[in-house]
Amino acid sequence: MNNTSALLEEYKPEATLTIDEYEPYIGQDQVEALKHLAGAVEGRGWANINSTFVGGGVAEMLRSVIPLACSLGVQASWSTIQGHDAFFQITKKFHNTLQGVDQPISLQELFETYLDTLAANAQNVQIESDLIIVHDPQPAALIMHGVFLGNVLWRCHIDTSTPNPTVWRFLAPYINQYAGAIFTMPEFVGPGLQIPQYQITPCIDPLAEKNQQYAENQAKDILAPLFQQHTIDPDRPILAAISRYDIHKNQASILKAFKRLREEKAYDPAPYLIFLGNTAADDPEGEAMLAQLKAQAGDDRDIQIWVNVENNDQVVGSLMRLARGFVHVSTREGFGLVVSEALWQGTPVIGSRVGGIVQQVVDGKTGYLVEPLDVEAIATKMARILDDPEQTAQLGKQAQAHVRQNFLLPELIRRYLTLLRYYTGVDQTRPTFRLNGTSYREVVSGLLPTPSSPQVTANGVGSHPTATETVVTLTNTTA
Repeated sequence: MNNTSALLEEYKPEATLTIDEYEPYIGQDQVEALKHLAGAVEGRGWANINSTFVGGGVAEMLRSVIPLACSLGVQASWSTIQGHDAFFQITKKFHNTLQGVDQPISLQELFETYLDTLAANAQNVQIESDLIIVHDPQPAALIMHGVFLGNVLWRCHIDTSTPNPTVWRFLAPYINQYAGAIFTMPEFVGPGLQIPQYQITPCIDPLAEKNQQYAENQAKDILAPLFQQHTIDPDRPILAAISRYDIHKNQASILKAFKRLREEKAYDPAPYLIFLGNTAADDPEGEAMLAQLKAQAGDDRDIQIWVNVENNDQVVGSLMRLARGFVHVSTREGFGLVVSEALWQGTPVIGSRVGGIVQQVVDGKTGYLVEPLDVEAIATKMARILDDPEQTAQLGKQAQAHVRQNFLLPELIRRYLTLLRYYTGVDQTRPTFRLNGTSYREVVSGLLPTPSSPQVTANGVGSHPTATETVVTLTNTTA
């Protein structure tokens, strides 16, 4: 069952997807397994709440998740809260401070801007569903307004392992009201959470337009108008960096490394560095970061900065396909879906040893890992990609296989279906991707693991309780 009464805006999928379309990527056995998993929750509701339909990896995933889940018989939906510039300014500060950046936040911003905006959203709103996923800090405090009827989990897409203490103390009481929390990695779990915690890794949709695996000549045809507009020679090597313009994306270090590369070696033909990014409705700092990057690049014609291009998804996929290497050296990163997107195109990635990037970039196998501010190391890896085409091609083949095995959309759907089955009582065994022990809420609601199911601890080690052990452990888990 799924029922949303608005003020909230609801997403209407433009296209349909079926799980059978993924058979070429995951195999028939996995397709049938997903159909079987979904069969027991056919007609059940799965609602998603976030702050924007466009911009960023969360929106990109949900645009494919919703129609695919619906095709499997689940009543999946996606709604967004409404906000104004001041609200998104404070939630952007949440994003930064939860990832360790020191920024001042006033009581007025917390209580008047943030809480009052959510209170306004809560008026005349009720969301009734079997499973409700509330994404990231923007709508987190809605949990206190009694607008949710169902099992409500908070999905955190950022690294909260070392948050600003003041901001975390403000948000943690709201988070602890949820029936559970979902993180990208165990290391991202913030301190003091006393609710069930799960790990779900973001995934890319191989059927999405940007993830189409074009032939080289197709990619060049798609990019031809942009190449002509910016006087780009398509036969010169390209290093690409694609992301939103954000302080954590560390585009400044990429640009410095590219300049260092050219200082240390003369290339013929000379490479290009192409930045490509979009602005997002809930990211008011993007314009300022973009202006700084343009100032740093100056009038260097070999450094291109593209913003909000037409035909964005085809351009992104084509640029990744043509690029000799992809550079993504964030200083903080929840996961970085763009890394999997580049690897899927067969392009090795120079990535930072940060967050979920380390799950995707296997050093020396799918690309190279560096420290995010080590400009010399970034430049060295750029040179290695440009200087050794055979090794670069081998990295690209291994990159595609790595994504196929780990980061395609059906795996994300599988985990959410598993949660839906668990929270609706279809399955009594806790999901294998559970990160901590049983919560008090599970005791009183009857959601307990079967005696044969392993008790998964925060470090991933499983154990079975003996007949005399109690399975109730009130956890205070940190990463």
